[in-house]
Amino acid sequence: MSGFNFNVTIIAVGKIKEDYLRSACSEYIKRLGAYGKANVIEISESRLPDNPGAAQCAAALETEAKGILSAVPKGNAVIALCIEGKCMTSEEFSRKLADFSAQGKSGVSVIIGSSFGLSKSVKSAADLRLSMSPMTFPHQLARVMAAEQLYRAMSIANNGKYHK
Repeated sequence: MSGFNFNVTIIAVGKIKEDYLRSACSEYIKRLGAYGKANVIEISESRLPDNPGAAQCAAALETEAKGILSAVPKGNAVIALCIEGKCMTSEEFSRKLADFSAQGKSGVSVIIGSSFGLSKSVKSAADLRLSMSPMTFPHQLARVMAAEQLYRAMSIANNGKYHK
C-alpha cells in the first residue's frame, strides 16, 4: 500500500468530561496532523428523561442526526460507528481509508453517536458502518479509540513505525 494524506474529522455527540480521555484524544488528533488536517466536532446531545420511550429516543436521534450530517465536510467519506457495523482489523481499516482516497474522497468523517446510538438517517448516509468490537464501550472512550485507530491506519498506509 502506498502512502497518502487524508483529512480526518471525528464528529461526536456530547463532550468528553474526563481530562485524561480529552488529553488522549488530543494527542492522537495532533499525531494525525502529520497525515492531513484532523479535528473533532462535538454535537450537542439531546436531553432525554431518565426512562425515555422509543418515540422520544427516535426523535432525539433525528435531532442529533441533523447536526451530525450538517457537520460532515463536503467530499468526505462517512464512517458510522455502530454495534451492527463490520468489524475490521487495523490493516483492513487502513486499506479501506486508502480505497476512499483512491475514489477521490478528500477525507473521512467518523461519526460517534450518543449512548442511544445513531439514527437510521445517519447510518443510511454512511459509506461504511464500522464496529470496533461486539463489546460495549463508553462513548467518550470510543472517541479515543477511534482517533487511535485512525492514526494507526494512517501509520500503516504510510509505512510508519507506530503499528510495528
